[in-house]
Order: sequence, then C-alpha cells, then structure tokens
Amino acid sequence: MENLFDLTGKVAVVTGASSGLGADAALAYAKAGADVALLARRIDKLNGVKAEIEKTGSKVIAVGCDVTNEESVKAAVQTVLDTFGHIDILLNNAGVAVHGGVDSMSVEDWDKSFDTNVKGIFLASKYVLPQMKERGYGKIINIASVNAVVADKFDVFIRHSYNSSKAAVVGLTRGMAASYAKYGITVNAIGPALFESEMTSETLFKSEKFLTQYNTLNPAGRPGRRGELNGTVLYLSSDSSSYVQGQFIIVDGGGALV
Repeated sequence: MENLFDLTGKVAVVTGASSGLGADAALAYAKAGADVALLARRIDKLNGVKAEIEKTGSKVIAVGCDVTNEESVKAAVQTVLDTFGHIDILLNNAGVAVHGGVDSMSVEDWDKSFDTNVKGIFLASKYVLPQMKERGYGKIINIASVNAVVADKFDVFIRHSYNSSKAAVVGLTRGMAASYAKYGITVNAIGPALFESEMTSETLFKSEKFLTQYNTLNPAGRPGRRGELNGTVLYLSSDSSSYVQGQFIIVDGGGALV
C-alpha cells in the first residue's frame, strides 16, 4: 500500500524544535523519511533532539535561532539552504503563552506574545518562501491554538495576548494561502488544545482544579497525548494534502464543540 505520508527526499525546517510538540514533530518527520533542520534558541536542548533523530538515519542539523530576530532567522535559513540545498517544509512551531488579562498584563508581555507567535512566523516564512516560489513547491504549517477561537474560561489561566496572537496566526495563514497557492505552496494552520509540554507542564498541568475542569468539559475527557498531533502535521506536510489550502485544523478531543 502506498505510504501517503512518505517524505523521502524532503527537507523539513522546524522552529521551536528544542522540546515539546516541535521536537515530537521533528522526529516524526525523520521517521517519515525527511531530512530535518532543528531551529531554536537553546542549542544544548536542540543537540539532544538531534541525537535522537540521528538514530532514524535521516540527516539532521541543529541551528541556533531566535525567531523574533530578523538577522538570526535570515542566517539560520541560509545555513539550512547551504546544508541541504532546498527547503520543502516549514513548520512554524515556536511559541509562548504569556498569562494575564488586558487589565493586568504589561505592554512588554503583550509584545512578547506577538513577537514570538506572529512575528516569528512572518520572519521564518519571509526567508523560506523565496526558494519555495522559485522551485514551485512548498508546505508551510503554522501552529496556532484552539484558543484562537475558544476563549479561556478559567480565571486562574487568563491569556488574552495568547488568544489574540494565535487568532492572528490563523488570519496570517489564510492570507498567505491565498497569495502563494499559485506557486505550488500550501499554507495551513493547526490548533492544538492542551498537550503536555515544557510550556504547559509547569503551569496548566500543575493545577488540579484546571485539569478537572478541562477533562470534564472536553468530550475526550483528557488532554492530548504525546504524538497525537503528529498525524495532522504529517498530513499537512505531505502531498496527501496537495489540495488543502488555508485551513485551520483543530486537534482538541472535541473541546471546541462544547
């Protein structure tokens, strides 16, 4: 049977690849046959992920990169191109979740959310897109959040800058999709709900009250498990989704239905 998610010969770039969903996706790419470029600020963490991916036999490089800094992104993308010659897939995964409401959070924290969650996608895409357009092929997947369309309802975890920045990711995805489809480039977004990761383990997963409420309201009755996002990532990164454009796929156990 044909492997619909086969990525043999493809080169995938993953931002925010040092831990959590980014690291999991990078390993999934390698297992599907792709060569992988890992981008993040913490090079020591990246090297740990790199060692794991090397066991699959795929080629992998770890590149230090701050997605909020244009020169850092520009240099990182050039390093990938110098190493692999081209980029087929860009997974814009780098993100932060800053807690606080409009009436209480600082301007610095507001800007931090948008710099990482929106500007980071803009910069990475800006420097990857030219060679995708030239080659007439590309897959860009932006990690948004279910919270782009579903507000946090728990007072203990109000995240207005997160809600709004992730909604902006969905809008950016649709705009890019409409503009770049004619170049053979698909642009789609994924909206994960609660998954355990480095970002959530020290906050959401430490609140028994929050988890009880979340599990009660979510039809699946639980958070997402490690690896459960990978199928959606691989689908949107493979030629199986060649006619899927500008979509926002929510992976949340049915929570957005409530």
